[in-house]
Amino acid sequence: MAVPGCWESHPLFADYRGEGIYRKRFQAEGDIQIECKGVSHTAVLVLDGKQIAQHYNAYTPFLVVVKDLAKGEHLLEIKVDNRFHENSALHLPNDYMSYGGISRGVMVEQLQSAYFEYAHVKTIRKNDRWFINLKAAISVLKKERLRDKKVIAKVTIDNQIFEWNIRIDEKDNYELNTVLEMEDVLEWNPESPNLYQMVLQLFVEDDIIDDLIERFGFREVRISENNILLNGKKLRIKGVCRHEDHPDYGCALPYGAIYHDLVLIQQMGANSIRTVHYPNDEIFLDLCDEMGILVWEENHARGIEEEQMKHPLFEIQAENVIKEMIAAHYNHPSIFIWGILNECASETLFGRECYKKQFELIRQIDDTRPCTFASCKFFQDICFDLPDVVSCNIYPRWYVDQSTETYMTEIFDWIEQDKQGKDKPFLVSEIGAGAIYGYHNQHQGKWTEEYQMKALNEQISTCLQYDGCSGVYIWQFCDNRVSKEWFASRPREMNNKGIVDEYRREKMSYAKIKEIYGQYGNYFD
Repeated sequence: MAVPGCWESHPLFADYRGEGIYRKRFQAEGDIQIECKGVSHTAVLVLDGKQIAQHYNAYTPFLVVVKDLAKGEHLLEIKVDNRFHENSALHLPNDYMSYGGISRGVMVEQLQSAYFEYAHVKTIRKNDRWFINLKAAISVLKKERLRDKKVIAKVTIDNQIFEWNIRIDEKDNYELNTVLEMEDVLEWNPESPNLYQMVLQLFVEDDIIDDLIERFGFREVRISENNILLNGKKLRIKGVCRHEDHPDYGCALPYGAIYHDLVLIQQMGANSIRTVHYPNDEIFLDLCDEMGILVWEENHARGIEEEQMKHPLFEIQAENVIKEMIAAHYNHPSIFIWGILNECASETLFGRECYKKQFELIRQIDDTRPCTFASCKFFQDICFDLPDVVSCNIYPRWYVDQSTETYMTEIFDWIEQDKQGKDKPFLVSEIGAGAIYGYHNQHQGKWTEEYQMKALNEQISTCLQYDGCSGVYIWQFCDNRVSKEWFASRPREMNNKGIVDEYRREKMSYAKIKEIYGQYGNYFD
C-alpha cells in the first residue's frame, strides 16, 4: 500500500471501511522521534510490539518520542481504523468522504541530547516598522550530558543573528523568547508573496546537535470596523471552497495534483481558498505561501447538531484539532483567518458554549489572526457576537427560491436588527449550485451546466457588488466524493457543485467565474 495514500485508491479496497495495519522495519538506536502528518482517522502506533501512541482525527499531525532504543532493526506498526465508531465525535457519515489509511507522510528522526520542539514567529507592524516576536521551545532528553557544558541556541533571520545561552539544570523543557526589529522588510501579500527563512541551531560546545528551519512572511491581518485589513489595505475576498479529494488519490493528493489545483484556482482569478472542513496538508499551505493565496483554515466539524455535540468526546476532540492545527501551521503567512464548527448548532445555548470555548482557545494560542465560523442558522443564530468576522453559507437559486439580492438583504437586515453581528466584516462563506459535468437539457434546468453558470453569475456578481460584503467563497472548486449514506441527495455519491468536476475538467461556470473575478482587484479602493 502506498504511503502517503488512501486505501480506497487501491482497487481491492475502493469502498473499504474498517481496520488496517501498516508495517515498516528500520534501523535505529538511542532516542528517536516518530511523526505522523495525518492518519485517517484513528491511529495506534506500536513499536517492537509495544504501544507507544494513539491519535484521533485524520487531518492533524502528531508525534511521539521514544528513548533508549537498542541498536538494530525495529518494527513500527501503525494500526489504522476509519470506521465511524462510538468514540468518534467528528468523523461521521457526511457530505464528504472520510477516507482510510496513512494519508500524509511519516517521519522517523534521530534525536540527540536535546532538540527543538517548535518555533513560532509573530510579525508585528508598528508605524511602518516591522518586528519579530520569536518563541521557541527546547526539550532536553539527556540532562546529564549537558550539565556544565556550553549550550547555545542560535537563530538566523535574513541578516539578523540572535543567541541564547542556556544553562541546563533539572528542567526538561526550556522556552526561548526574543523580539527583533527588522530592516528593509519585503511584505507578504497576494501580489508579492515574499518569504523569509528562519534557521535555528542548537550548539553544545562547538557541535550542532539539532536544527529547525521554518519559513514565514511579514504581514498583518486585523479588523477595522467592518473591514478585513491586510497590511493596512481593505481586503476583498474572491474565493473558492476546496475539499482534499481526487478520484485517483482520495484525500492524499501528491504535490503535482495539489499544484495543479492551485494553478487552476489562480488562473480563474481567485485569491483565497477555504479548507473545508478540516486542516489541510502542509504541502498545500507551503504552495499557498509561495503563490500568494490567502487561506481560511478551519478545524474539523461539519453539520454537527446539538445532540451530536453533546457526545462526551466532542469538545475534547474538537479542541485537540484546534491545538494541533495552530501549533503546526502557525508560521504560514497565507493563513489569514481561523474557522471553526461549520454549520453546527449555533442556534442553541449548548452550542453557543462550545463556540465560545473554541474561540477563546484560538485567541489564547494565536492573537494575530481573526476568527470566524460559517453559519446556516439564519434568523436563529445566537453566536454572531463571538467571532471577529460574520460568515454565512447561502444558496439562493438552489435551495432557496429567491434572488441573491433579495436573500442577501433579508440576512443583512436580520443581522442589523439582531445586533450581535452588526458592524463586523461579513463574508459569504458558501454559495453555489450543482451541475453534472456534460449534462445539458433544452430547458436548462437544475444539474445542467447552463443552470449552474446562470446561478453563479447572479450569485457572485451580487456578492461582490453588495455594500458591506467583504467577499465570497464559491461552493466549490471540484466535485467530491461523499459518504455513501448521503446517496439519496447526492447524484453519483458526489457533491456536484464544483466548477470543475472530480477530474478537474472545467464546467461552463469556470469561464464565467474567471470573467467575473477578473473585474475586481484584491482590495477595496
